[in-house]
Amino acid sequence: MKTIEVVAAVIKHENKIFATRRGYGDFENMWEFPGGKIEAGETREEALIREIKEELELDIKISKYITTVDYDYPNFHLTMHCFMCDVCGGEMHLNAHNAVKWVMIEELDNLRWVPADILVVKKIKEM
Repeated sequence: MKTIEVVAAVIKHENKIFATRRGYGDFENMWEFPGGKIEAGETREEALIREIKEELELDIKISKYITTVDYDYPNFHLTMHCFMCDVCGGEMHLNAHNAVKWVMIEELDNLRWVPADILVVKKIKEM
């Protein structure tokens, strides 16, 4: 089975977490943490900064590593490295998503998450 390695940003402000809704693909209209694939020669952190700039046109500062999630989808295995981040610049534009929202931590379970991201939500609630 093919493995895809990605990074994801858990952007937190006060007691709220930033969620993005997919605008395309198999999981269209499901919520996820923004991010994407690591390109050859990039560190995880470099990939995450680039992906958030491409997807949302935001500049982020990575504050800490949270977790790595492994999830088996029907057609591939996903390894997703997640980092806590803060927005430090830019002006948001939705280049890959059709909606965003800030969600209270205790309300994260109310969203319909992409399957692998459910494991990240669980980790955030434990922190």
